[in-house]
Amino acid sequence: MKSTFLFAAILAACVVQAKAQTAPAAARAAADQIATKKGPLTVQPIAHGSVVLTWGGKTVYVDPTGGAAAYAGLAAPDVILITDIHGDHLDPKTLASLPVGKALLVVPPAVAAQLPAEYKAQTRILRNGERLEALGLTVAALPMYNLPEAADAPHTKGRGNGYVLTLGGKKVYLSGDTEDIPEMRALKGIDVAFVCMNLPYTMDAPQAAQGVLAFKPGIVYPYHYRGQNGLSDVEGFKKTVNTANKKIDVRLRNWYPAAQ
Repeated sequence: MKSTFLFAAILAACVVQAKAQTAPAAARAAADQIATKKGPLTVQPIAHGSVVLTWGGKTVYVDPTGGAAAYAGLAAPDVILITDIHGDHLDPKTLASLPVGKALLVVPPAVAAQLPAEYKAQTRILRNGERLEALGLTVAALPMYNLPEAADAPHTKGRGNGYVLTLGGKKVYLSGDTEDIPEMRALKGIDVAFVCMNLPYTMDAPQAAQGVLAFKPGIVYPYHYRGQNGLSDVEGFKKTVNTANKKIDVRLRNWYPAAQ
């Protein structure tokens, strides 16, 4: 993982994944509803690292990829969160295909530098440790990176953002591409977590399970779990988590219907 060649291969693989993991609307996993103090939070899996959250009449797209067909029938976004520069997170072609003209784009500086100029006026840059309040939501950016830290790692500290989204009294953690870093393990009061697990780009399922057991979210969705050797063992992840802590609601959803 420390060679320039592998880094280039990872960049190429991310672009391939963003295209290959697209599913039409009819094949999407069913949406979940989670109660909050101010109405339901709807969780709509799309594919890989892409998810749509709806709450209080507002719609949040996270790392939208896969083209317009993947979002057919869903409300236009009010907020778009983008975690990283790789093609399975930042997909200008998908952005161009969606009704994003009124959306607030929340991105790290590295993503802002690669966004087409047409989005600059509606973009808000968040660095690790910064937060903003908009449209009744609070968005906090935190680190996402590989361990051990290295200058040539696929995900270096400070380049991308994980996010904690607060709405209706609930805290939703979106890991982005990370390992079980200290900043993840130190999270408190997370109600819903989306946690990645795909080697060699992030971490494996056992490592993800140990991270989750450290910060104890109420609900956790394994997502972003297709790696170099296929799909990660999310069933094993669930077993490891619930053997140690039965209170954590591990929700397995099909994030790769196009692969079935």
